[in-house]
Amino acid sequence: MKYTCSVEINLPIDKVVELWNNEHYFKEWQDGFQSIKHLSGTPNTNGAKSKITINAKQKIELIETIISSNLPKEKIALYEHIHMTNTQTSRFKDIGNNKTVYTSDVEYTKFNGFMIKLMAKLFPNKFKQQSQKWMNQFKEFAERTKTQQSI
Repeated sequence: MKYTCSVEINLPIDKVVELWNNEHYFKEWQDGFQSIKHLSGTPNTNGAKSKITINAKQKIELIETIISSNLPKEKIALYEHIHMTNTQTSRFKDIGNNKTVYTSDVEYTKFNGFMIKLMAKLFPNKFKQQSQKWMNQFKEFAERTKTQQSI
């Protein structure tokens, strides 16, 4: 299953990428974000591994492996969970007038278990809706920082 989400943010690309890539702000725009623990490698570089914990309706633990980090242009990461595996390519493009387009290409390559396979088959838009929701929340968070001096 593949999909793409996108959002236009009213900030210059360098500020957008700085906020997006800073794990201290993840809780500001990702519902349920609990923690990120670096397991190996240098954080945010090729090959780095981290464990991400999200507590939405249930606790979810993901292993993130950075495949390619070429920010501010793009970052590609592999996410592995007991029930699914996906890659996400996050891209940032300066569109002028201090505006940036943030695009996310997501490809689920593996589903483990009957229920998750059924959900992916019957409700594929639920996955995309969650990604778009987090992107919209990031936009709101990032644009709020324009008026805040502490960020």
